[in-house]
Amino acid sequence: MEQDLISKKELLELTGISYGQLYRWKRKKLIPEEWFIRKSTFTGQETFFPRELILARIDKIKNMKDDLSLDELADMFSPAPTDVSLGKQELLKRNIVSKMALDVFTEQFGDTPVFPFAHILAVFILEKLLQKGVISLDEGKTLLGTLIQHYGKFEGKNCDLIFVRKMGVSAFLLVSSPSDVYFEESAKIVERVSIADVIEALKWKLS
Repeated sequence: MEQDLISKKELLELTGISYGQLYRWKRKKLIPEEWFIRKSTFTGQETFFPRELILARIDKIKNMKDDLSLDELADMFSPAPTDVSLGKQELLKRNIVSKMALDVFTEQFGDTPVFPFAHILAVFILEKLLQKGVISLDEGKTLLGTLIQHYGKFEGKNCDLIFVRKMGVSAFLLVSSPSDVYFEESAKIVERVSIADVIEALKWKLS
């Protein structure tokens, strides 16, 4: 399906921001480079953006820039992990994850007194998929194994988690984002999760 795009001109008119603000936010890494899409039109080269993503991001920036500096906002929006570690009780107390999700992690990896950010992220993603009802507890163990083993290989770059099921057999993949992934017809993509979006949500809960 073709991506729904918005032109730069329409974006500036719709949001009321200036050309200078847009490119300042780009330089500050509040808006990812890959969202600036150059396309040929009958008037020449024009810049377009993924409509839903850019409108949501600009709305967040406008609402929060009075409370946080642009550098602090850039850190929140960045897919890079943050230097945070929390214990089990703190994770439960702050309602970041449930006891069920933590129990799945403990069963898979043993009792851990302190969770670094990458492990918090893995359990946070598990929690989201359990709440949506798209994953079983056994599949949750496989999910955790995939994230713990492979997430660090992306070194803070954007990636997506893809959950596929074929004839009752499930599999998890981590792929660079943005990227197109195609499967045989009998394989169904149950869920595709933007890790960058989850990291952003998790950073807000941890802040």
